Amino acid sequence: MMKPLVLAAAMLGILSTAALADDRYASRPPVVLSPDLTAPWINQLGGGSVRPVVYQRPVVVQQRGLFQRRTYIQRAPQPAPQTVSAIRPGVPVIRGQVEPQFLPQIVDYDTKERPGTLIIDTNNRFLYLVVDGGKARRYGVGVGKPGFEWAGAHKITRKAEWPDWTPPSEMVSREAAKGHYLPARMDGGPENPLGARAMYLGSTLYRIHGTNAPWTIGSAVSSGCIRMRNEDVVDLYDRVNIGTRVIVM
Repeated sequence: MMKPLVLAAAMLGILSTAALADDRYASRPPVVLSPDLTAPWINQLGGGSVRPVVYQRPVVVQQRGLFQRRTYIQRAPQPAPQTVSAIRPGVPVIRGQVEPQFLPQIVDYDTKERPGTLIIDTNNRFLYLVVDGGKARRYGVGVGKPGFEWAGAHKITRKAEWPDWTPPSEMVSREAAKGHYLPARMDGGPENPLGARAMYLGSTLYRIHGTNAPWTIGSAVSSGCIRMRNEDVVDLYDRVNIGTRVIVM
Protein backbone atom coordinates (compact mmCIF):
# COMPACT_ATOMS: atom_id res chain seq x y z
CA MET A 1 0.00 0.00 0.00
CA MET A 2 2.84 2.35 0.87
CA LYS A 3 4.64 1.79 -2.43
CA PRO A 4 1.70 2.99 -4.66
CA LEU A 5 1.39 6.12 -2.49
CA VAL A 6 5.08 6.95 -2.92
CA LEU A 7 4.85 6.49 -6.68
CA ALA A 8 1.77 8.72 -6.88
CA ALA A 9 3.51 11.48 -4.89
CA ALA A 10 6.54 11.28 -7.19
CA MET A 11 4.37 11.63 -10.29
CA LEU A 12 2.60 14.66 -8.83
CA GLY A 13 5.99 16.30 -8.13
CA ILE A 14 7.18 15.74 -11.69
CA LEU A 15 3.97 17.18 -13.17
CA SER A 16 4.15 20.21 -10.90
CA THR A 17 7.75 20.89 -11.88
CA ALA A 18 6.91 20.61 -15.58
CA ALA A 19 3.97 22.97 -15.20
CA LEU A 20 6.14 25.54 -13.42
CA ALA A 21 8.84 25.26 -16.07
CA ASP A 22 6.24 25.67 -18.80
CA ASP A 23 4.79 28.73 -17.10
CA ARG A 24 8.21 30.21 -16.59
CA TYR A 25 9.23 29.94 -20.24
CA ALA A 26 5.80 30.93 -21.51
CA SER A 27 5.67 34.12 -19.46
CA ARG A 28 9.29 35.26 -19.91
CA PRO A 29 9.27 38.39 -22.13
CA PRO A 30 11.32 38.19 -25.32
CA VAL A 31 14.65 40.00 -25.47
CA VAL A 32 14.21 42.88 -27.95
CA LEU A 33 17.15 44.97 -29.09
CA SER A 34 16.67 48.72 -29.19
CA PRO A 35 15.90 50.02 -32.70
CA ASP A 36 17.94 53.13 -31.84
CA LEU A 37 21.13 52.41 -33.76
CA THR A 38 22.80 55.49 -32.24
CA ALA A 39 22.62 54.09 -28.71
CA PRO A 40 26.06 54.26 -27.03
CA TRP A 41 26.32 50.49 -26.49
CA ILE A 42 25.69 49.87 -30.21
CA ASN A 43 28.28 52.43 -31.25
CA GLN A 44 30.86 50.34 -29.38
CA LEU A 45 30.28 47.35 -31.64
CA GLY A 46 32.94 47.11 -34.33
CA GLY A 47 34.09 50.68 -33.84
CA GLY A 48 30.93 51.95 -35.51
CA SER A 49 31.65 50.14 -38.78
CA VAL A 50 29.31 47.19 -38.13
CA ARG A 51 25.64 47.88 -37.66
CA PRO A 52 23.86 45.13 -35.68
CA VAL A 53 20.72 43.44 -36.91
CA VAL A 54 17.61 44.55 -35.03
CA TYR A 55 14.86 42.05 -34.37
CA GLN A 56 11.17 42.72 -33.99
CA ARG A 57 9.03 41.12 -31.32
CA PRO A 58 8.15 37.44 -31.93
CA VAL A 59 5.14 36.97 -34.17
CA VAL A 60 4.82 33.17 -34.25
CA VAL A 61 4.70 30.94 -31.18
CA GLN A 62 4.79 27.17 -31.57
CA GLN A 63 4.28 24.72 -28.72
CA ARG A 64 6.85 21.95 -28.58
CA GLY A 65 6.79 19.77 -25.48
CA LEU A 66 7.28 21.69 -22.29
CA PHE A 67 9.01 24.63 -24.03
CA GLN A 68 8.04 27.21 -26.62
CA ARG A 69 10.01 28.05 -29.72
CA ARG A 70 9.70 31.67 -30.80
CA THR A 71 10.18 32.61 -34.44
CA TYR A 72 11.49 36.12 -35.15
CA ILE A 73 11.20 38.26 -38.27
CA GLN A 74 14.54 39.87 -39.13
CA ARG A 75 14.43 43.54 -40.08
CA ALA A 76 17.27 44.75 -42.29
CA PRO A 77 19.26 47.62 -40.74
CA GLN A 78 18.58 50.99 -42.34
CA PRO A 79 21.51 52.89 -43.87
CA ALA A 80 22.74 55.85 -41.87
CA PRO A 81 21.32 59.16 -43.16
CA GLN A 82 23.72 61.21 -45.16
CA THR A 83 24.68 64.61 -43.85
CA VAL A 84 24.68 67.53 -46.10
CA SER A 85 28.44 67.85 -45.70
CA ALA A 86 28.86 64.35 -47.18
CA ILE A 87 26.94 65.24 -50.32
CA ARG A 88 29.33 66.97 -52.73
CA PRO A 89 28.78 67.28 -56.46
CA GLY A 90 31.43 65.87 -58.75
CA VAL A 91 34.40 63.71 -57.85
CA PRO A 92 35.94 65.03 -54.64
CA VAL A 93 39.61 65.90 -54.59
CA ILE A 94 41.90 64.07 -52.17
CA ARG A 95 41.63 65.88 -48.87
CA GLY A 96 44.71 67.84 -47.97
CA GLN A 97 46.15 71.28 -47.79
CA VAL A 98 45.35 73.85 -50.45
CA GLU A 99 48.11 74.18 -53.04
CA PRO A 100 50.26 77.29 -52.43
CA GLN A 101 49.23 79.06 -55.66
CA PHE A 102 45.63 79.16 -54.41
CA LEU A 103 46.48 81.02 -51.20
CA PRO A 104 45.83 84.81 -51.11
CA GLN A 105 48.64 86.92 -52.56
CA ILE A 106 49.25 90.26 -54.27
CA VAL A 107 50.13 89.83 -57.98
CA ASP A 108 50.72 92.01 -61.01
CA TYR A 109 47.48 92.33 -62.94
CA ASP A 110 46.98 94.39 -66.08
CA THR A 111 43.35 95.35 -66.58
CA LYS A 112 41.21 98.29 -67.60
CA GLU A 113 38.72 97.54 -64.84
CA ARG A 114 38.53 99.96 -61.93
CA PRO A 115 40.05 99.15 -58.53
CA GLY A 116 37.49 97.33 -56.39
CA THR A 117 36.24 95.19 -59.31
CA LEU A 118 36.16 91.42 -58.89
CA ILE A 119 37.32 89.33 -61.87
CA ILE A 120 36.92 85.55 -61.74
CA ASP A 121 39.08 83.47 -64.09
CA THR A 122 37.20 80.15 -64.05
CA ASN A 123 39.72 78.38 -66.31
CA ASN A 124 42.61 78.98 -63.93
CA ARG A 125 40.50 78.93 -60.73
CA PHE A 126 41.45 82.42 -59.54
CA LEU A 127 39.46 85.38 -58.23
CA TYR A 128 41.12 88.81 -58.55
CA LEU A 129 40.24 91.88 -56.49
CA VAL A 130 41.64 94.75 -58.56
CA VAL A 131 43.68 97.28 -56.54
CA ASP A 132 45.67 100.38 -57.50
CA GLY A 133 49.03 100.35 -59.26
CA GLY A 134 48.43 97.51 -61.75
CA LYS A 135 48.03 95.00 -58.93
CA ALA A 136 45.34 92.64 -57.72
CA ARG A 137 44.71 90.57 -54.65
CA ARG A 138 44.37 86.99 -55.90
CA TYR A 139 42.48 84.14 -54.24
CA GLY A 140 42.06 80.51 -55.24
CA VAL A 141 38.47 79.39 -55.90
CA GLY A 142 36.40 76.36 -56.80
CA VAL A 143 34.18 76.76 -59.87
CA GLY A 144 31.31 75.09 -61.72
CA LYS A 145 31.84 71.50 -62.80
CA PRO A 146 31.44 70.54 -66.50
CA GLY A 147 27.96 71.48 -67.65
CA PHE A 148 27.62 74.18 -65.01
CA GLU A 149 30.10 76.72 -66.35
CA TRP A 150 28.89 80.24 -67.00
CA ALA A 151 30.23 83.72 -67.71
CA GLY A 152 28.89 87.23 -67.42
CA ALA A 153 28.98 90.51 -65.50
CA HIS A 154 26.89 91.15 -62.39
CA LYS A 155 26.95 93.16 -59.20
CA ILE A 156 26.89 92.04 -55.59
CA THR A 157 23.30 92.62 -54.52
CA ARG A 158 23.35 91.06 -51.07
CA LYS A 159 25.85 89.95 -48.43
CA ALA A 160 25.26 87.48 -45.61
CA GLU A 161 27.29 86.14 -42.69
CA TRP A 162 26.94 82.42 -41.99
CA PRO A 163 24.11 82.24 -44.54
CA ASP A 164 21.41 79.60 -44.46
CA TRP A 165 21.00 77.38 -47.50
CA THR A 166 17.87 76.58 -49.47
CA PRO A 167 18.78 74.23 -52.34
CA PRO A 168 17.12 75.15 -55.67
CA SER A 169 14.40 72.73 -56.76
CA GLU A 170 16.50 71.76 -59.79
CA MET A 171 19.37 70.71 -57.53
CA VAL A 172 17.03 68.79 -55.23
CA SER A 173 15.63 66.83 -58.19
CA ARG A 174 19.06 66.28 -59.71
CA GLU A 175 20.57 64.95 -56.50
CA ALA A 176 17.50 62.82 -55.70
CA ALA A 177 18.00 61.03 -59.02
CA LYS A 178 21.45 60.05 -57.75
CA GLY A 179 20.08 58.83 -54.44
CA HIS A 180 21.17 61.96 -52.52
CA TYR A 181 18.38 63.66 -50.61
CA LEU A 182 18.97 67.29 -49.72
CA PRO A 183 17.21 69.17 -46.93
CA ALA A 184 14.58 71.76 -47.80
CA ARG A 185 16.61 74.27 -45.81
CA MET A 186 19.74 74.31 -43.67
CA ASP A 187 20.66 76.89 -41.06
CA GLY A 188 24.00 78.66 -41.30
CA GLY A 189 26.93 77.14 -39.48
CA PRO A 190 30.17 75.18 -39.89
CA GLU A 191 28.38 72.25 -41.56
CA ASN A 192 26.55 74.45 -44.06
CA PRO A 193 28.00 74.12 -47.59
CA LEU A 194 27.84 77.91 -48.08
CA GLY A 195 30.44 78.39 -45.37
CA ALA A 196 31.12 81.55 -43.37
CA ARG A 197 30.05 84.25 -45.85
CA ALA A 198 28.08 84.64 -49.08
CA MET A 199 27.89 87.42 -51.66
CA TYR A 200 24.91 87.10 -54.00
CA LEU A 201 25.27 88.01 -57.66
CA GLY A 202 22.43 90.02 -59.22
CA SER A 203 19.15 88.12 -59.52
CA THR A 204 20.92 84.84 -60.33
CA LEU A 205 21.15 81.76 -58.13
CA TYR A 206 24.93 82.14 -58.09
CA ARG A 207 27.02 83.30 -55.14
CA ILE A 208 30.58 83.77 -54.07
CA HIS A 209 30.64 81.87 -50.82
CA GLY A 210 32.75 79.91 -48.36
CA THR A 211 32.88 76.14 -48.08
CA ASN A 212 33.09 73.33 -45.54
CA ALA A 213 35.19 71.40 -48.08
CA PRO A 214 38.36 73.52 -48.47
CA TRP A 215 40.18 70.70 -50.25
CA THR A 216 38.00 71.40 -53.34
CA ILE A 217 39.58 74.83 -53.92
CA GLY A 218 41.26 74.83 -57.33
CA SER A 219 38.76 72.32 -58.76
CA ALA A 220 35.61 72.39 -60.87
CA VAL A 221 33.14 70.81 -58.47
CA SER A 222 30.25 73.21 -57.80
CA SER A 223 26.86 73.70 -59.43
CA GLY A 224 27.95 77.11 -60.73
CA CYS A 225 28.72 79.04 -57.56
CA ILE A 226 32.20 80.34 -56.81
CA ARG A 227 33.55 78.86 -53.59
CA MET A 228 36.45 80.02 -51.42
CA ARG A 229 38.13 78.91 -48.23
CA ASN A 230 36.23 80.29 -45.25
CA GLU A 231 39.15 82.46 -44.12
CA ASP A 232 39.49 83.86 -47.64
CA VAL A 233 35.81 84.61 -48.14
CA VAL A 234 35.73 86.42 -44.78
CA ASP A 235 38.69 88.54 -45.92
CA LEU A 236 37.07 89.33 -49.28
CA TYR A 237 33.68 90.01 -47.66
CA ASP A 238 35.22 92.80 -45.59
CA ARG A 239 36.87 94.38 -48.65
CA VAL A 240 33.86 94.67 -50.98
CA ASN A 241 30.48 96.34 -50.77
CA ILE A 242 27.02 95.83 -52.20
CA GLY A 243 27.15 97.16 -55.75
CA THR A 244 30.66 95.82 -56.44
CA ARG A 245 31.07 94.82 -60.10
CA VAL A 246 31.82 91.11 -60.65
CA ILE A 247 33.06 89.76 -63.97
CA VAL A 248 33.06 85.99 -64.51
CA MET A 249 34.99 84.72 -67.51
